Amino acid sequence: MKIQREFSQNAHVYDQVNVIQKMVLQELLARIKDDTPRRLLDIGCGNGTFYKALSWQVDTFVGIDFAEGMLSLHPKAEHITLFQADFNTPEIFQKLQAYEFDRIVSSSALQWATDLDATLGHISTLGAPVSLAIFTSDTFKTLYEVAGLSPILRDREEVTALLQKHFYGEIETLRYTLTFDSVREMFRYMKKSGVGAGRNVLGYKEMKRLMHTYPLDYLEYEIVLLHEPVSAKK
Repeated sequence: MKIQREFSQNAHVYDQVNVIQKMVLQELLARIKDDTPRRLLDIGCGNGTFYKALSWQVDTFVGIDFAEGMLSLHPKAEHITLFQADFNTPEIFQKLQAYEFDRIVSSSALQWATDLDATLGHISTLGAPVSLAIFTSDTFKTLYEVAGLSPILRDREEVTALLQKHFYGEIETLRYTLTFDSVREMFRYMKKSGVGAGRNVLGYKEMKRLMHTYPLDYLEYEIVLLHEPVSAKK
């Protein structure tokens, strides 16, 4: 699976390039910190960015990710359980039924769900409040328009509707831009950052042309964020 290989291959530099993902994660944490949940599930845990950002002690931390290279860099401890698994498969959620969680978190991962409706449905069966951040099709919007390509992610309306179908809580839209010194630097960043990983649909000539015609010195990002209150599951 190409996207899995690229996440693993770039695991060692991911912390250096996931600027926007870290900003999104801080937005999630700001909404969670008042609850200080002690039993956490991180879906798409990667190399442990969320765990390392926690400011309180947890009793149980479960992380799942499909990239072995990422998981190898995740903090290890007696109270941490890591599964190398694809959240697109229902089998991992069957295993997770054996745990009780105070909160389920997924930051910047679920945009890669093959069937987001089904995946969100599986998450909802675990019976814990959720904090989810999902990138939308307006991420890299201008780049895809200039290249004449259809977006690879779902639009904000679809993501919002699916979240509302399965969960309660306020839904917010976050927007960012990230500026670069050159278009070439921008494309290097895209390859390593994870948002465009495994979706290289341009040939060499098309990519070279795009590097000369891209009109901006920044990339756009759009993220839908849902934070479900603890009371929603009581």
